[in-house]
Amino acid sequence: MNQAGLFTAYRIQEKRLENAQTCSLLLDGSLPDALPGQFVMAWLPGIDERPFSLSDNDPIRITVADVGSFSHALNQLQPGDHLWLRCPLGKGFMPRGHSHLLLGGGYGAAPLKFLAKSLCAQGDQVGVCLGARSCADLLFVEEFESLDCQVWLATEDGSAGKQGMLTALLPEAQNALKPETIYACGPIGMLLATASWARTAGLPAQLSFESVMRCGVGLCGSCELPEETCQQFGLTPDFLVCHDGPVGEISTNHSK
Repeated sequence: MNQAGLFTAYRIQEKRLENAQTCSLLLDGSLPDALPGQFVMAWLPGIDERPFSLSDNDPIRITVADVGSFSHALNQLQPGDHLWLRCPLGKGFMPRGHSHLLLGGGYGAAPLKFLAKSLCAQGDQVGVCLGARSCADLLFVEEFESLDCQVWLATEDGSAGKQGMLTALLPEAQNALKPETIYACGPIGMLLATASWARTAGLPAQLSFESVMRCGVGLCGSCELPEETCQQFGLTPDFLVCHDGPVGEISTNHSK
């Protein structure tokens, strides 16, 4: 059993190419107690350690975009290679109600794929809004559809779905789904727009934040959100993404 403070070695069972620069690594283990929205600290000895959201827990699956030296090293791994993890870490999503709207901007779709699988397994109604720069950058569209989720797409260049920003899909998705809770993961600008819209609509929202993490357990303080950001979202001051998040629930009656 994996303990959050210790590394456990896993073997890569399968590697899936998600798009031109993103792959998923499926490992030879499961995390039955992990919640959607929690993360792992992945380590390659002699190279580095970095946080990644869980895109599934059975088997363990992390989805990695090749955007830096460590993520590039992960993208070079092949079935049979080993990867060391500390997990599960952080606070995940806590579903409320039985009708849910998920918003994934770019790589933010990863933890929402795990969330959608969990919600659909209990028979809830799930809608998913996905956004990216182009059709080639979208993630997990077919997997969300295979779960019988209602899916709406937005791309900046108009190559798939609605042209424009992801949050432009919110009115249509709300009218079609009548969600009881909104869940989102993506860039800070997208989260701000989602929070503003949720407050106007009077809907609770759970947002997954991203930040630079070193320890992953709230000791080093490297992932503390700026005071202004905490105020904008109505989060407690000194919010640590690794310890108090990554998922934070915003108040629908908070005003900036």
